[in-house]
Amino acid sequence: MSGFVSFVSSGPGDPELLTVKAVDRLGKADAILFDDLSAGPILEHAKPDADLVGVGKRAGRPSPKQDHVSQLLVDYAKTGAHVVRLKSGDSGIFGRLEEELTALKTEGIDYEVIPGVTSACAAAAAAGIPLTRRLVARRVQFVTGHDVAGALPGDLNLQALADPGATTVLFMPKRTFPELAEKLFASGLRRDCPALLAENVSHPDQSLERTTMEALAEQLKSEISTAPGLILFGELAED
Repeated sequence: MSGFVSFVSSGPGDPELLTVKAVDRLGKADAILFDDLSAGPILEHAKPDADLVGVGKRAGRPSPKQDHVSQLLVDYAKTGAHVVRLKSGDSGIFGRLEEELTALKTEGIDYEVIPGVTSACAAAAAAGIPLTRRLVARRVQFVTGHDVAGALPGDLNLQALADPGATTVLFMPKRTFPELAEKLFASGLRRDCPALLAENVSHPDQSLERTTMEALAEQLKSEISTAPGLILFGELAED
């Protein structure tokens, strides 16, 4: 007997940003494996008897191993359950989606992927800015600020990230940002390039700080909050 897994993207946290399809799957699920950032009011859409299992990963905190999360999905599905894997933002963007899909494919378990609002789009919307502009920002690029060990990835395309004609969004960026900023300045990025630090996007305690790359790098050398955040930089960040 094999169940079915719905990978549901929860958006950045505001339950009003859930898609209609996401709400439908949450209400039908027998079990929901959820990320930390997908908890709270979003889980109110679950039916009363659903199993709710927290499997979220947060930097600097004890977290379940990815193999364990993948195995839980398989084990629940093999009972015939309809399982929701609830991921924050859009599940296909820095959400380790592929590893969980591979585990299901190996066991012959069917699944679907439901897209959602990524925190990058939500942050730009909250700041009242677009991510693109004709002639000024013709390209948008998303990049992670750390590798599997928590360090700045060593194979980043610095020339692309320093492109003045792009809007760049850094996910999980704060601890490695000062190091990255210096590398970008050496690759030609202006030190006064506009930057936006967005934390707790779409939550009641959301914080949006407009600054410059140089000032933000200095700030994050000594002041790093535990709030989940991202950094958006490029000409549009100053609007």
